Order: sequence, then structure tokens, then C-alpha cells
Amino acid sequence: MNWFSNPFNLAQQATDYWIDAAQRSILFMDVLRERGDERNHRAEQTAPHVLTFQFEVVMDGRHLERPVNYGLLHILQPDGIQPDPTKRPFIVFDPRAGHGPGIGGMKHDSEIGVVLKAGHPCYFVGFLPHPVPGQTIEDVCRAEAQFIAKVAELHPEADGKPALIGNCQAGWQIMMTSALNPDLVGPLVLAGAPLSYWAGVRGKNPLRYLGGILGGTWMTALAGDLGNGIFDGAQLVANFEKMNPSNTFWSKNYNVYSKIDTEAPRFLEFEKWWGNPVLLNAGEMQYIADSLFVGNRLSDAALLDSAGHRIDLRNVKSPIVVFCSWGDDITPPQQALGWVLDLYEDDAALVAGGQTIIYSMHQSIGHLGIFVSASVANKEHEEFTAAMDMIDIMPPGLYEAVFLDKDEEMLQAEIASGDLAAGDYVMRFERRNLDALRALGGNDVEDERRFATVARVSEINKGLYQTFASPLVKSMVTEASAERLREAHPLRMRYTAFSSKNPLLNQIPALAEKVRAERRPVGKDNVFLQMQEAWSKQIVEALDRYRDARDQATENIFLSVYGSPVLQALVGLSTDGGKPRRIGRDIAREAAINANRAALALRTKEGGVTEGIIRGLLYIFRSPEMSAADERAFAAIRQLRLRTSDNKVMNVTTLKKILREQYLMLQVNEEAALNDLPLLLPEAPEARQEALGIVRQVAGATGTLTGEAATRLDRIAAIFGPQAPTLAVVRKKKGAPSAA
Repeated sequence: MNWFSNPFNLAQQATDYWIDAAQRSILFMDVLRERGDERNHRAEQTAPHVLTFQFEVVMDGRHLERPVNYGLLHILQPDGIQPDPTKRPFIVFDPRAGHGPGIGGMKHDSEIGVVLKAGHPCYFVGFLPHPVPGQTIEDVCRAEAQFIAKVAELHPEADGKPALIGNCQAGWQIMMTSALNPDLVGPLVLAGAPLSYWAGVRGKNPLRYLGGILGGTWMTALAGDLGNGIFDGAQLVANFEKMNPSNTFWSKNYNVYSKIDTEAPRFLEFEKWWGNPVLLNAGEMQYIADSLFVGNRLSDAALLDSAGHRIDLRNVKSPIVVFCSWGDDITPPQQALGWVLDLYEDDAALVAGGQTIIYSMHQSIGHLGIFVSASVANKEHEEFTAAMDMIDIMPPGLYEAVFLDKDEEMLQAEIASGDLAAGDYVMRFERRNLDALRALGGNDVEDERRFATVARVSEINKGLYQTFASPLVKSMVTEASAERLREAHPLRMRYTAFSSKNPLLNQIPALAEKVRAERRPVGKDNVFLQMQEAWSKQIVEALDRYRDARDQATENIFLSVYGSPVLQALVGLSTDGGKPRRIGRDIAREAAINANRAALALRTKEGGVTEGIIRGLLYIFRSPEMSAADERAFAAIRQLRLRTSDNKVMNVTTLKKILREQYLMLQVNEEAALNDLPLLLPEAPEARQEALGIVRQVAGATGTLTGEAATRLDRIAAIFGPQAPTLAVVRKKKGAPSAA
């Protein structure tokens, strides 16, 4: 359409647009005022949070022997219905990475909401905005261990140890806690949690270069000194915002301004969490920067606690679920999963270590969406929660979680055999090898050498700062100057400036009320509104081009400076071309693993019908066609209600122990385990046929067996036949388990 063919219509469109734009401007200013007032109100609270669920305090970390500003909360069911006491409890740990607590329960469709909906007892570990003087990361890990023990104590009837969900920073923290207390915890879910900080690919993930560009962590020490022993979490939030300047400086606010009639509530809800940065002790932040961000010592098993215990993630006995996303620019998949490649040379070492690792990669969701997106909560988190008992008994190895939409065949199978997979999806855990993680991309040896150079340069610069500059800085800082510096941070200033504390905004509430009464939004076909949208897109594109150029320049500088052979030699790195780091072997740990495998190899004749059924099933599932574990097969096992020798229904803990032992027996010597399998079976032919029926039912829960899987089933059927030898007398003396 020719815009100028009807000048009167164009003038009318201009008038309508400027009225709408003026009204939107006033309403937008009022939204910013509400945001600022909310931030000021929350800053005065002792324990601000964004949880939408009612709770009661179970433990206050400030009263522990080594006090911390963390606390354990019991989340109450919204409907007042008590959770099932036999279900394992869940504990959600929120990240202390600059923001306040509560994002894991910010909405009803959230991690906490999913757990409550599934009928599990739910707990939450949050924190206060101010740290306890002198608290350390080790103190926090020690407190978390006490919280976990308390939850287990409160639920003695629960079928399984507490499951832990750690978001972002809380993910690596619960991993440290679990490595030091491996017998205390159940399955771990790490949502967007970075554990391998050097990992990434060129052209992406620029945040990993930040330590090198700043010359190491001496600026962290400077920030702590300027804060009089306190590190301001607003600086961490600012680093996140700098990653995407178009969103920070334009899109987020423009989205509210352009959709002011609908978008304000969502914006205010999110800003309630985003705009209240918390504080950390300078020592805590220095530990994080030195040991994790720059040193990358967690995935190297190079950290020690104060008692000299190595914090080795290979010591974690519980299954580990890693949930990450390709759309996450804070914790890309390489950083979420790279620690596996750091710690294990091959798949055999992973299995021999008894560790079960399951990963799931979303295709597009952003970092915060992993915790707050309703679509993620109602799919990934819901499925992981429902399958947690199955995850707990998974044999050692690496798996990828795959979510299948239920098709007509699956629905018909459910009608025939019962609902073996609740919800709209079927979850499968498909066997993977370490090459699948290597295919994600990562550093070559030269890049590893560059990051190792950064770590050494950081130590040198920090030492120089602490020796020569730190005493001078500390002598000039007071608590008053530190507080003024925190209040002057741009993140806080933008909230204070647009709040009722600013007298220039006194008339805004009245004007906004009048505008709402006389609102005249313009139509989408308005030419001036279309021009506004076009200008907005150009601004975003310009800021994105600046971001890309900045990130590329940052990477080039990093690669050039820290790739210098001269600098590498000056900091003591070998120039022979070998790997700059190598994970040390733990001889005592390896000896214990080998001793356990040797002992299991001698126990293939021990057990009863339950062990026999599980061994037979595992033998079938070791075939290439059955490389994926399906929740329907696990549901079939649970429906059969296997029993122990004293005729009690077998719980998850006992089932897990038997399953892992039988799996390792097959791995050590499959033929010996099969040759001794008849000795575990009942003497009566009818009982053997009943046991074989169980094997067939579970193995066929996901469909008809074909190929090698069918061949293996035939072999198991022959072993379970009445002609196979038994040791009925021996079994009677031992009181072997039985199947219902």
C-alpha cells in the first residue's frame, strides 16, 4: 500500500501511534517504579526468596557447629495432602551465584512443583543474602551433608535415599558434598551445572576466556578487599548480562514496553528474583574462582578438604543425571559433561568404577529456562522424577535419556499389559560410549595448554597483588565505603533510580492510573508501529554484531597471548607437546575395585531365584538390540513385586545391590555366570517355569525381541528348563529370595 496516497489516513495513524506510544511510556515507567519498589522492599527483608510454596524451617545452618547462611526447608503440599511416606524424598538446592534463592520453586510448574505433584516429600535448601563471617565452601558442603542426613532421618520408611537436584552452581556443590559423603545420597540431578570450566568449542562459549582476559583471579581478590571481606554477587550477575548485550540493554525492556498491556506481570515476577543479588565472603568467591573457574581442579580430582581428603567425583556412588541444553550459553553441554572425559580414560574404567551417568540435552532452552520453563518442568523434570527409582538401579555406564512420544502401538500395549509408563512420554536410557561425549567438541592439547597457562599466570598475579597491593587497599577500605560501593553498583542503581525513592517519579502512579482508564492501543497494521518494530530489530542486530565481534576478538587475544611458547615456558609448562594435565591414579581406589570384582567372580553360585531372574534379564539386555533401558521394563519388575528371603517386598536399595552385583558378575565372566545360573533356580519345574515367565514378561515389556536378544532369551529359557541341575539343598540352607 502507498502510505502517502491518503495523507489524512497517515496523519490519523501518526496521531494514534503517538498517543499509544506516550501511554506505553507512562505505563512502562510505572512498571519500572514497581520493580524498584519491590527490590527496595525485598532488600529490607531478612530472608527474601521467590518460592511460591508454603514451607517450614527444618534446620537453620547458622546454628551448626560451623555456621553457614544456608537453611533446610520442608515444602508443604499446596492441597494439604500428605505425601506417600514410602516414596523417596527430594531435596532441591538453589544456586548461590549472585541471585537470591527460590528459582527452583518460582512457579507451580517447576522442579518443586513436579516433585510435589508426584507425591514425594520435598525439601529445599536456600540461603540468606548475607554470609556468616568466616564461612567457607567446605563449611557449606558440610552443612549440606547434615541437611541430607536429616531428611533421611525424617523418612525412615522411604524406599531409597534422598534424591538431590542441584541447579547451576548448586550442582557442583552437591557433587563435592556427595564425593565426600558417597554413602549418604541417592541419585543426583545436575541441571545446567558447570563442572568442567575449561571445556567448550572455539567460536562459542566466550565466558570461559574471562579469567584469562582479566589476568587471572587477582581482580577477584581486589573486589573482596574493596568490599571489606565481602564479594558482591551483583558482579556475577553483571557478567551474565554482558554476555548478551542486546537482551540486557534493549530486548528485555523493549519487550515490556511494546507489550505493556500483557507482559508486565511476567517481567515483574522475573525481576523479583533477578534484581536482588546476594553477598558472599571474599574467601568463598576466591576459592570458587581459583579452584573452579580458572583452576578447573574439580574435574581434575585435585581438590582437598581441610582434613586432606581428596574431592574425587569418581567416589560418587549414586547415579548422576546431567541435564543441559544447546541453547545454554552459561553452561554449554561440554562444560556440563566434560568432567566425565577428564576423569575416565575409557568406557571400561567408567563401568569398573561403578558409576552410572545419564545425560539429556535439550535442543534450544536457555540457561534459566532449565529451571523455570513450564515446558521443561512438565516434560524433562517430570519424567526424571517419575523414573528416579529406575535411575537408581541402572547398571554402571554412560546413557542418554531419550523421550519418546507415545504412539498408537505403545498405547495399545498399555491397554494389554497395564499402564507401564505414566504421562505422555516413554523414557528410554540408551547406552552410549565416551566417544559420544567427545563428538560434542572440545579442546585440543594446545587449547588445554593455554588454559593451564592461565591457571599459572593467575597464581602469579594473585600472589603479586596480595603481597604488594592488597595491604594498601585494605588500609583504605572501611565498612561504610564498602557498603557505598555496593549500593553504587549499576545493577542496584537502576532499581533505585526507577523507584519511589526518586521524587521525579512521584506523579507516575496517578498518570498510569489515568492512562489505564483511557487506554488506546494502536493496531498492528499501523505504519508507525511497524517502523518501531523495524528499528528495534536493527538495534538488536547491531548489538548482536557488536557482541560477536567482541567475543571473536576476546578469543583471538586469548589464543594468541596464552598460546605463546615463551609465556608457557616462563610459567613452567613443558613444551614437549604432551598433555598439560593428567588425572592421577588412585591406587587404593583401584585396588578396592579390583578386589570387589574378584570377590564377585567367586560368588556366581550364590543366591536364589531373584538373583537368577535378574541375572537372566541382564544377560538378555546386554545384547545390542537391548542396549536401551526402558521405564516400561522397570515398571514390569515393580509390578511383579519380587520378595526377599523373609517374604518381604524387595525395596529399591536391595534391588539395586542385587542388580549391580549380577551385572558386574556378567561383565567379569559372562560364561561362568551363565554356567552357574541353574544353581540359583528352584528345583520344582513349575517354579522354574514361573521364573521364566517373569523373565519373558519383563524382557518383552518394550516389544517383541529380535536378533541376538531373541537368541539370548532362548538360551535363558533352556537354562531355566527342568533338566538343568540345581543345588536345592544349599539354597534351602541359605533361605533364598523368591518371586511373588
